Amino acid sequence: MVCLRIHGAHNPGPVELHHLRTGGWGKGDYKTLIPLCIEHHRGKTGIHGMGTKAFDAAYPFTQRDLLADALELVGATA
Repeated sequence: MVCLRIHGAHNPGPVELHHLRTGGWGKGDYKTLIPLCIEHHRGKTGIHGMGTKAFDAAYPFTQRDLLADALELVGATA
């Protein structure tokens, strides 16, 4: 979802699913999953590589924005 926002429509590679956590350690259901490329998930510029606060500060969108994008793509609502 980060790559889609940065590069626009393109032929994506493999993704990993990131759970948006909204307090607590529960992972929720599929409506909390954000597909991310490996770099943006656990790489140096990724959410787990940078940490959630640094990730949100580094990009002009939030994890919630990415989740909304993902849900819109699959026709679901939060």
